[in-house]
Amino acid sequence: MTDPIVAFYDRHPYPPPVDDLDAIASRSSTGPDRVAHHLIWPDRAPDSTGSILVAGCGTAQAARHALRNPDAEVVGIDVSATAIEHTRRLIDRHHITNLRIEQLAIEDVDRLGRRFDHIVCTGVLHHLDDPAVGLAALRSVLAPHGAITLMVYAPYGRTGIYLLQEYCRRLGLSTDPADITELVATLGELPDGHPLSRLLRTSPDFQHDDALADALLNPRDRAYAVPELLALIEGADLRFGRWERQAPYLPDCGSISETPHAARIAALPTHEQYAAVELFRGTIERHTVIAFAADGHASGHVPFDRADRLVPIPIPTVIAVDDPTRLPPGAAAALLNRAHTFTDLVMFVDDDELARFRAIDGVRTIGELGNGARALVERLWRHDLVVVDATATTPAAAG
Repeated sequence: MTDPIVAFYDRHPYPPPVDDLDAIASRSSTGPDRVAHHLIWPDRAPDSTGSILVAGCGTAQAARHALRNPDAEVVGIDVSATAIEHTRRLIDRHHITNLRIEQLAIEDVDRLGRRFDHIVCTGVLHHLDDPAVGLAALRSVLAPHGAITLMVYAPYGRTGIYLLQEYCRRLGLSTDPADITELVATLGELPDGHPLSRLLRTSPDFQHDDALADALLNPRDRAYAVPELLALIEGADLRFGRWERQAPYLPDCGSISETPHAARIAALPTHEQYAAVELFRGTIERHTVIAFAADGHASGHVPFDRADRLVPIPIPTVIAVDDPTRLPPGAAAALLNRAHTFTDLVMFVDDDELARFRAIDGVRTIGELGNGARALVERLWRHDLVVVDATATTPAAAG
């Protein structure tokens, strides 16, 4: 029998197709993206990622990765013929030569007959009939030093979506244009306090008919709370490395650090801390995690005990707000990452810390930034304001 997910995405390709990737293509000649690379592999050189698998590539994701990694061999797979067709159009438009695309299910990925340094599977695993089987298949083609970037839905921030999914099922709504038109009109009348109201205002998934269908009329999806996701990863013989954006899960970042419970949460085992903070926040919609082979060589660990030789690299989406009318007493600036969706994830710094932060250029080591720089950089790293290049601390570099 045909998987209903295949028919669904053939009819409603997601993400909504784009005509070009000119903005990404114009930046593709600037060399490897050190920030993206060292977020995953602090201790490996950016040119060490030779192969990338985009598992469930949708309409454009594989093309984006190929353009951003022109020296890597990229393979994209998807079950949807429509998604494959849109990707091939982008390949032709941008003359992409380092991308191979195939219509293939994740469960059958071993048919590719090779292993990959980096596997990207975002927004896909939760639509499979058995996500554990799919993740095990991906693990089987992961290189020993490789990493998997995995994004799955989170339950609490999607409460409104699951309420409306059940509502649509009870009414027997289909993905026909007439039903979608009526659904759009109905969503406009939702009570202000409905759990979906915030997402209607902020999420791009409600600005396009195919995206709306993906959110509310998808024939199959499930969500994972932190403990469930970590169990899924462990069950696939993988090891948790880090959250792609870790500050939302840490008790020393954001408003939770000001509560009487901050110290109590920090005393919990690390994975219990993540679970507690997810419950505190209540609106996390998706989890993006970086995992490694349980018996592999990579870990994503930043050796702050060898801090003098570490090179902090600023993240491009970080800004410093230094308007004194918006700052608490004693603060010279508020540092924040515009990629965060939680507005409380702000790191306040004094004049000396701000000067050191502005001296971070991706070249100077922590040792060259002066006394006190290690503690500052570690705080910046935990708040997702820098990544760290630790290649100078590896045995090869030392030799």
